[in-house]
Amino acid sequence: MLRLVINGRAAECREGSTLLDALQAAGARVPTLCHDTRLAPCGGCRLCLVHVRDQERPVAACTTPAIDGMEVETHTPEIEALRRTQLALLARGYPAEAVRRDPDKEFHAYLRQYELESELHRHADGGKLDTSHPYIHVDMSQCVTCYRCVRICDELQGQFAWRAWHRGDRTQMRPDGPSLLESSCVSCGACVDTCPTGAIEDRSRLDLGAATRWVRTTCPYCGTGCEMSVGTRDGHIVDVRPVADAPVSRGHLCVKGRYAFGFASAADRVTEPMIRRRDGWHAVSWDEAIGYVAGEFQRVRSQHGAGSVGVLGSARATNEDNYVAQKFARIVLDTNNVDCCARVCHAPSAAALSRMLGTGAATNSFDDVERARTILVWGANPTENHPIIGARIKRAARAGAQLIVVDPRRTELARYAACHLAPLPGTDVPLLAALAHTIVHEHLCDQSFLSARVDGLEPFVESLAVWTPERAAAVTGVDADLIRQAARLYATGAPSMSMHGLGLTEHVQGTDAVLALVNLALLTGNLGRPGSGVNPLRGQNNVQGAAQMGCDPSRLTGGTSLAAGHQRFGEIWQAALTDVTGLRLPDMLEAAIDGRFKALWAIGYDVLFTNPQASQTRRALAALDLLVVQDLFLTETVRELAHVFLPACSSFEKDGTFMNAERRIQRVRPAIQPAGQSRPDWAIICDVAKHMGQGGTFAYSNAEAIWDEVRRVWPDVAGISYARLEREGLRWPCPSEDHPGTDILHRDTFTHGTRARLEPIVFEPTPERVDAAFPFLLTTGRTLYQFNAGTMTGRTPNNVLRPTDVLEMAPADADRLALHEGDAVRLASRYGTATLPLRVAEGVKPGMLFATFHTREVFLNQVTGPNRDRATGAPEYKVTAVRVERVGPS
Repeated sequence: MLRLVINGRAAECREGSTLLDALQAAGARVPTLCHDTRLAPCGGCRLCLVHVRDQERPVAACTTPAIDGMEVETHTPEIEALRRTQLALLARGYPAEAVRRDPDKEFHAYLRQYELESELHRHADGGKLDTSHPYIHVDMSQCVTCYRCVRICDELQGQFAWRAWHRGDRTQMRPDGPSLLESSCVSCGACVDTCPTGAIEDRSRLDLGAATRWVRTTCPYCGTGCEMSVGTRDGHIVDVRPVADAPVSRGHLCVKGRYAFGFASAADRVTEPMIRRRDGWHAVSWDEAIGYVAGEFQRVRSQHGAGSVGVLGSARATNEDNYVAQKFARIVLDTNNVDCCARVCHAPSAAALSRMLGTGAATNSFDDVERARTILVWGANPTENHPIIGARIKRAARAGAQLIVVDPRRTELARYAACHLAPLPGTDVPLLAALAHTIVHEHLCDQSFLSARVDGLEPFVESLAVWTPERAAAVTGVDADLIRQAARLYATGAPSMSMHGLGLTEHVQGTDAVLALVNLALLTGNLGRPGSGVNPLRGQNNVQGAAQMGCDPSRLTGGTSLAAGHQRFGEIWQAALTDVTGLRLPDMLEAAIDGRFKALWAIGYDVLFTNPQASQTRRALAALDLLVVQDLFLTETVRELAHVFLPACSSFEKDGTFMNAERRIQRVRPAIQPAGQSRPDWAIICDVAKHMGQGGTFAYSNAEAIWDEVRRVWPDVAGISYARLEREGLRWPCPSEDHPGTDILHRDTFTHGTRARLEPIVFEPTPERVDAAFPFLLTTGRTLYQFNAGTMTGRTPNNVLRPTDVLEMAPADADRLALHEGDAVRLASRYGTATLPLRVAEGVKPGMLFATFHTREVFLNQVTGPNRDRATGAPEYKVTAVRVERVGPS
């Protein structure tokens, strides 16, 4: 610790602190106008000037390192006069109305403190307004040229949308387009957070008023696990802000987490139970709905057996909700027919990682992004789908990390990449084999790691013999020299970290592809160390948690196999459990068509809209005797096919925990009261269980009681209590309350033993082929402004930023077909059709197409096909042969 004297009093601060850090720690507050803890200090505003003994002139506290023995004075008459003069210059021409309207803004508080209200200008300059953006209001008559908007857009988000135009007293801060809406802004709101005056402000704050109460919780969108402060006023959400000390998001949010909260109060939110009768939907009491669901499940199970019923957990629900859902299936329904949407996304990741390393989850943490020298991003588009992690990867690349991007499209991260490999969809396995071939044959393996911790090298090397970069180039479309370059970079640029998405897993060889990715990490020793590992980017806020809680037909809570755990779980639950593997979601649908599966309870899951080959999904769900959907809205599944609708709380209205992609468990806290008669998912399930004679086993008083039971059945989270989570989220394994949690798995040994075995992989191409009738390959994915089925974002002003799904096509293909930007086109496959607008996109290769799947009117999954990962049943959303027909101008 450094010792200083501040205003005549002894103070201490840590090595590496700035003088401003030391002042703040000592409670000696000085004005700062250009400072933000998320930014590198710049000393531009000169308001934090202080006097340091033996220094000839005042120094800027934010840029001056603290030195042992410093003696500092913060408010001498000379310093205060300098501050007042500087503030007076800024006050001239500044609108007095802005200060009256929002007196607590940082700059406004300084004006009052230094009694400068008389210097203010009477009226604002209306010519400096920009009201184009649905979320952000811009009034540059309030700009004091602190440059914070420019710097935070550059340094934190890496977008460079805000720019300083002109020089001297003509300097203006403006976006890089005609308006903010038409600029490169990605609507993260960081400029709003940092603006000290309100020149850049949230429209919700202006329209609805400032929040009067704040609650810290976790974002309900992707699997990054950003923490947020939810601001409410009169019982309604009016604002969301990032949490400055959040370990994952570090004071940052994306457009969805920051602004797309309006779904919770959407006009079409359904908040009372309903049963469909012959003449349509009827609102009923909770007692009637619970009794009906319980009675119908009992009837179906009695008539057709326990194998005819099942439950789907929800990636949007809490860990506690999902734990109760799978327990209900296993105890009350006496079946392991329980699954969740992890089946259709990262089930291949969990299967491959579990098989090779013993734990089906990320090996490392997001903090390793900054520790890695090389980052391999495979089949993922983090700047759109995991934007906070995407921004961190961009910052790492600008700081010198080497980036390898593997994606058929030229994504934003590809622009930062040392190597961009663009394989044909469905050819990841041969590309991975060629990378491994290069590493082995150029003697780039980590021999000490292989000797100490890896088996199976000889047969693995033999399996690679045929996969020279030249052969792989012929299959994948990636140049052989580029394959070698990427292999050398990954192998020699250690520590190397891989992060992969659904572009790797949603294939017929999805599990094999992840096995092959783990092979690369084993060959090069990139496991069990900082800045390395194999890390799936999970798509939804709690998809990792839903599977870990046991919403899986072959595994209990914690990933415990049925064979290994059914007796122990049965003893804890005081129930006899079957060890017969249940049906996965696609198996349930096939069995429904065959007449063997009769009743399904789908929690927070729009199965019809999101499953591939919608015609077959519709046929399966229509064959059910009972379809219960528990959600916030009348989804496509509900509108067309459900028999019962049960209204659930949103995550803003309930208590519990989420688990993010790095195994971190974090608290979810209610910010507003439940809408109407909506209830927490777990409470609804418990009432049905009680009605079916199992009330004692489901007698939970609150979410914490459920979590405490999870801690009993799953030793890896035994040390993670709600009390500890009040302080910070924790990553499992965390076996005891004095354990700090685990940031990196497999440091010294693997979960299943001391050594891992390399897996030879045989390439088995997808049966989906292009031909004269279907000459294009379609791949699908998400976009920044919408989320999955659009259930949440589709009910917010995000629709202004992304009104509809579009079909992206290479310019050469558009020219050949005489198609133009905005044309309405019909996309036809062997399985169905969809109509959507065309976007001519430079990042798409000729012969390929890309489309998102968020818009109900488009319903893209009418086009996708039946092929599935051979190991887990995950659908092959990424490869569909299609043709494109012009319908007319959009």
